[in-house]
Amino acid sequence: MGLGRTFSVALVGLNGYIVEVEADIGQTLPAFVLLGLPDASLSEAKERIKAAAKNAGVPLSRRKITVNLVPASLPKKGSGFDLAIVLAALQAAGDIRSAGRTVFLAELGLDGRLRPVSGVLPAVMAAVDAGYSQVAVAAANADEAALVPGAEVRSFETLAEVLLAFGADLDRLNLAASGPRWEPTAAATAPAGPAPDLADVAGQHDARMALEVAAAGGHHLLLVGPPGAGKTMLAERLPGILPDLPDHHAMEVTAIHSLSAIAAPLTELIRRPPYESPHHTATAVSIIGGGSGLPRPGAASRAHRGVLFMDEAPEYDRQVLDALRQPLESGKLVVHRAAGSAAYPARFQLVMAANPCPCGLSGGKGLDCTCTAEQKRRYFGKLSNPLTDRIDLQLTLQRLTVAMMSAGCSRESSAVVAGRVAAARTAQQERLRPWGIGLNSEISGELLTGKLRPSPAVTRDLDRAMERAVLTGRGYTRVLRVAWTLADLAGLDRPDRDAVSTALTFRQQVKAA
Repeated sequence: MGLGRTFSVALVGLNGYIVEVEADIGQTLPAFVLLGLPDASLSEAKERIKAAAKNAGVPLSRRKITVNLVPASLPKKGSGFDLAIVLAALQAAGDIRSAGRTVFLAELGLDGRLRPVSGVLPAVMAAVDAGYSQVAVAAANADEAALVPGAEVRSFETLAEVLLAFGADLDRLNLAASGPRWEPTAAATAPAGPAPDLADVAGQHDARMALEVAAAGGHHLLLVGPPGAGKTMLAERLPGILPDLPDHHAMEVTAIHSLSAIAAPLTELIRRPPYESPHHTATAVSIIGGGSGLPRPGAASRAHRGVLFMDEAPEYDRQVLDALRQPLESGKLVVHRAAGSAAYPARFQLVMAANPCPCGLSGGKGLDCTCTAEQKRRYFGKLSNPLTDRIDLQLTLQRLTVAMMSAGCSRESSAVVAGRVAAARTAQQERLRPWGIGLNSEISGELLTGKLRPSPAVTRDLDRAMERAVLTGRGYTRVLRVAWTLADLAGLDRPDRDAVSTALTFRQQVKAA
């Protein structure tokens, strides 16, 4: 009896690391020892593996089996190591031949079936990047693993099929011992309904314009108005006017959702921008990410390259809101826990909706409002100035009138607006290609005050607002970003004075306490 060796992948955030699984069979009493910082779910693999190997027809050795997961200093979690561990143990016993540089990613059922695991896409990406192109997964994960360019994917239904492929004695294998094929739940496979259309939104011309500008340039948006003004309807329709994700962005988004998947494995790249709308009772961990052990992605990361909508924003805990300030600037989240840290991309569009006061009735004349001045300050004060300073477009919506409700014939559909958004994005991508930037919202302050700075005559109103301390330095650059987007939508080569003034107006409509 010798040493068995197979390979798997440990994920820390979206970063994957090749793990060498070593198995040794000693000459002592029966035991199964698992080394290498396994978590609770991985430690339970010992019993799953014993039962699966027995039911596949090739039981494990009755001597002491020691399995080491290298590097031992790297924390490892999840059930995706099951297949690699059992194959290393059987290889050490001489029951199968060496699997070479094949990477194994699958959970074992007690009956020997291979079950899908989450995070297959980023794991296979890490394996291919490390030079391990051959990957073996459960049949239910085959489509997801095949999304990675350069991966040579082999899929199996049962452990017996895997053992047969790697030289086990056919006479010993129990190939018939398999339960029903794994199928995703009905909820996971239910077709999505029709996407919300902008034609459903009555009136609110300025808000529709702000939504179009936000979509065209990737800008953040704050909508303040009375209940029923259409704030939520507008936010829900933002993803519908965003263009499909390009290949590299689609791979990023799919990798995050692969890591977060619970109900069913993914079968294709996610091409549509994701939309996340957490409830206002959500905790900082659920929004930012975290949890026990190594941190998991939160709603902010799941909204990467899409929309994070926070309805009734002042009802959120202020700590939760202020935790968004870092990803709004950097486009990524680094979550630290005692077990380690994990980095997740989080370049999302933030859309916040808020009532003007706790009762929501202070808009317009505000005759029916029952809130005191202190209650209003405390309510809206949860939206801190450092947070709202990072929001490019800030708009106050008016209460709907009968005339606005009846003006249905003038409402543009999402398809029409999406066409203008796509054209504007194409223009800015061509202009920003020399700097490796794709959206106006990503232009640095150095560029905006350097090579992409409009003339002083164009920025006169903006400069005056800066001198009066109406704007911060961050606010100044964000107004210029919106001005460039307005120019792109209008088909202009550079922003004119009207574009800068409109961008400045969009920023000065809402004031946080």
